Amino acid sequence: MNSSQGRARTEYRYEKLTWPEINDAVELGKVCIVPCGAVEQHGPHLPLDVDLVCPTGIARGAGELIPDKLLVLPVVAYGYTGHVMDFPGTINGHYEHFINYVLDITKSLAYHGFKKVILLNGHGSNMPNLDLVARRANLETDAECLCCAWWNLLTVDKEFLPSWRESKFPGGCSHAGELETSLYMYLDGEQVRSDQIKSGVISFNEEESPFQWVDLFAAGPATVVSWTSSYSQTGVLGDAEKATPEKGQRAYEEAVRQLVRFVTWFKDRPADQRRDLHRTPPTMPIPWGQVDRRAQDPSE
Repeated sequence: MNSSQGRARTEYRYEKLTWPEINDAVELGKVCIVPCGAVEQHGPHLPLDVDLVCPTGIARGAGELIPDKLLVLPVVAYGYTGHVMDFPGTINGHYEHFINYVLDITKSLAYHGFKKVILLNGHGSNMPNLDLVARRANLETDAECLCCAWWNLLTVDKEFLPSWRESKFPGGCSHAGELETSLYMYLDGEQVRSDQIKSGVISFNEEESPFQWVDLFAAGPATVVSWTSSYSQTGVLGDAEKATPEKGQRAYEEAVRQLVRFVTWFKDRPADQRRDLHRTPPTMPIPWGQVDRRAQDPSE
């Protein structure tokens, strides 16, 4: 093994590799993880970077364990937060700019030869936009891309959350509540304003409607998501007072464990193959810029 290949096997930080080492990482079939977050308010007790620290910390935790299988890219720091602009400090990115920017990242990775990409999200309102990015990347490149919220990694083991959660469902783990506060306490506890920790509620959750309610782990079937300030005065949507760094460590270790399991499985999983079922072959390309995966397979 040459020295650059050795570096590519042991370094999980994408930006720390040289361009020849990127070639080695491509040959190793590494999975790329793109942490995606936002700069937005998280109440009086948490800094604006919660949605950056959490997904990046979990991605790097996985990278430390299986550096030969993955690369972690620098975090996408600005997301879609228009509904939170009544709270000072929040930075909003137009949803079209955000979608196109992250899609450009996935296309760049695919162009260089990486064929497995994970968008590890840390901000709830990024989810529909990142889902669209992943769907488009799967059609417009020859790579496979998916979106995963870091908190959903805690649902893989069905016994974890019932053994971990103490806050009310729904609502206790919505935003800056039990889960985010605990994880941030573990990852960067010195930055938590401990004297400012106070639980908050989502006003429409208190209506106890079977239709409109929200939590990180589920939502009602017909929930209006509008200006955050219309249903919270503090920006804390959950039971922050139940947070502890010990809970944060447990959540971190579980999320990292499941991310490692997924990357290990995803890395060598064969890509699904497209089939054209037209009786008469189309006489023009699909007009949305898709890559024809069949053209990449000489056996077709």
